[in-house]
Amino acid sequence: MKSFLAKITRFLAAEDGPTVVEYAAMLMLIFLACISVITVVGQSTATNLERSQNAIDDAMQ
Repeated sequence: MKSFLAKITRFLAAEDGPTVVEYAAMLMLIFLACISVITVVGQSTATNLERSQNAIDDAMQ
């Protein structure tokens, strides 16, 4: 148990710990931005396809 606590203490004292947290936070923000863009593009595409379908249906009548 002491070696585990010693490893945690060394990890927190080292420069690598905060760097890993920063990279994780940046990765999360990039992931959220990608999901947001995909959602917006998907909704826009669905709207355009629906308009096209309505125009085709109107032209066929």
